[in-house]
Amino acid sequence: MRTGWDERELEVAQHPISSPASARRARLAATFPGERLVLPAGTFKVRSNDTDYRFRSDTAHTYFSGNQTSDAVLVVEPDGSSVLYARPGSGRDSDEFFRDRQYGALWVGRRASLGEIEASLGLPVRHLDELADALSVSTKTRVHRGVSAEVDKLVAPDETLDTDLARVVSEMRLIKDEWELGELQTACDITTLGFEDSVREWDRVLEFGERWLEGTFFRRARAMGNDIGYDSIVAGGAHATTLHWIENTGRIVPGELALLDMGVEGHNLYTADVTRTIPVNGTYSPLQRDLYTLVLRAQDAGIAALRPGQPFLAGHDAAMEILAHGLADLGLLPVSAEEALDPESKVYARWTLHGTSHMLGMDVHDCGRAAPESYRDGILAEGMVLTVEPGLYFQEDDLLVPEELRGIGIRIEDDVVVTADGVRNLSAALPREADAVEEWMARLRG
Repeated sequence: MRTGWDERELEVAQHPISSPASARRARLAATFPGERLVLPAGTFKVRSNDTDYRFRSDTAHTYFSGNQTSDAVLVVEPDGSSVLYARPGSGRDSDEFFRDRQYGALWVGRRASLGEIEASLGLPVRHLDELADALSVSTKTRVHRGVSAEVDKLVAPDETLDTDLARVVSEMRLIKDEWELGELQTACDITTLGFEDSVREWDRVLEFGERWLEGTFFRRARAMGNDIGYDSIVAGGAHATTLHWIENTGRIVPGELALLDMGVEGHNLYTADVTRTIPVNGTYSPLQRDLYTLVLRAQDAGIAALRPGQPFLAGHDAAMEILAHGLADLGLLPVSAEEALDPESKVYARWTLHGTSHMLGMDVHDCGRAAPESYRDGILAEGMVLTVEPGLYFQEDDLLVPEELRGIGIRIEDDVVVTADGVRNLSAALPREADAVEEWMARLRG
């Protein structure tokens, strides 16, 4: 069984990420001159017993290397040079090929050789077995920790050094370059197709419920992207008032609304994050339309408030201004809208629940370890990509709202990039206005 096989290396073209990743590594090295920086890809995670989840490489590792193979480790050396330590495929002369359920090609498919990875990514690649010796050479070292337990063991932790590295690799992703914006646009475009597929199959949705919507969108994501960027939220009726409803086990009932929060993750791990709340029978009731229009007005105000030089929270504040006054008009606030908007009150948040924006990129909640002054308390700059997603949520058991409102949840979410004079909506292909949503549904359902 070990002989008589053709095991030539493949001819591999250089990946388009190689040039941007090289520039990113140079910037990272310049931030920590004379230091070694260690960024692991991570390894498999057990799903149950001896089966693993599908591998997804660590965001920071892939951002700076382009690599998506498991167990690899990017090391930026004190002189600014970089080496990727990788686990290549094994030949048929090894036990691994035939017997290893995690790495053996007979079990999980062919892994690239070191030469193929190097040709693709445009940086030196060495065998992972050499990593321990490389890290044993004493020098000031920072590790992106919590990604690989094995790598964490190789270097004594320094909380100050390591935490600062995690902050910097998050903050470096705050501004997206043109290549990244193209990846995000592609993710949004495929997400649009997934929403359209879901509505085209509405008869099956009515038959099988939330599961059918989840499965239909996932099929499109897998067919044209890499995966979904997060577990899809498919929330019919009162499930929409649960912000992260991912059970997706309920019915889709005519007369109710369906909140669909879904996003495709592309081949290079950039993800969309889009929400639409649509009428199950294709037409909003007068009450649903009024509430939906209120949320849409809040989103429009949030989008209009975003431009370079404005606070990150400008969009949130503008959206909350609209929602607080709308809730006051509904007679729900125990105080005036102005009093409710006071930071010491925020009583309106009982029904708005969450912030209006978060950064978006390779993670659906991107740049999560950036310092507050660079992110939440920071200033918007051209090239930042963020969501705008206000919502209203009236729980089924909320006795402070009229009975006809209970169990209604509405969120509208789009992905926008900050431009020189405002923002550009990357997910604009999906309709937002109530009339346009109804027309869209009617067209797709035929």
